[in-house]
Amino acid sequence: MAALDYPPPIQRLILQLKGLPGIGPRSAERLVIWLMEQGGGRSEPLAGALLALTREVATCAECGFFTEVNAGCPLCEGSQRERRVICVVEHAADVLRLERSGAFRGLYHVLGGKLSPLDNVTPEDLRIEPLLARLGRGETEELILAVGSDVEGEATAGYLADLTRPSGVRVTRLAQGMPAGGALDHVDELTLYRALQGRHTMG
Repeated sequence: MAALDYPPPIQRLILQLKGLPGIGPRSAERLVIWLMEQGGGRSEPLAGALLALTREVATCAECGFFTEVNAGCPLCEGSQRERRVICVVEHAADVLRLERSGAFRGLYHVLGGKLSPLDNVTPEDLRIEPLLARLGRGETEELILAVGSDVEGEATAGYLADLTRPSGVRVTRLAQGMPAGGALDHVDELTLYRALQGRHTMG
């Protein structure tokens, strides 16, 4: 006798959900069962919102941030932005983190990831050509590399710095070191090393 299992539609949804980042098989199963127990009151609005993502949201061809279809990019077209500085980030979510800090008012460029040979992510998989095209217009004075400080992030930053050096644009990297409110006994050696290297004069 065949082992009992969920009906095929439930199995298909579990399969789709467990393919998402951070959701394993058990979490996917719990989510689907919870949706079933709620009836259509939860699953139908969720399905509608997911469909709206594909129909109403696009990626800005210039900076790579998300925009509504047929609407201008609020970042690239913002009149109050410092247009001579471009901040390069890995993901669109990084743009919002920087914006919410209030520390940066320039333009952005979303790479769509970082170089990772182990994951088969090469320069061709990232939005590097559009970045070079932007620099080629001669309007940019500074390129801020705000990618991660892990091995892949450092490799990506080094690659971009070498690639963009001929443009004559000043290339900078985000400062790294002690977190605000941190104490020495909670800081790893690499962070402490970078904090010492990036020290500044007071007063």
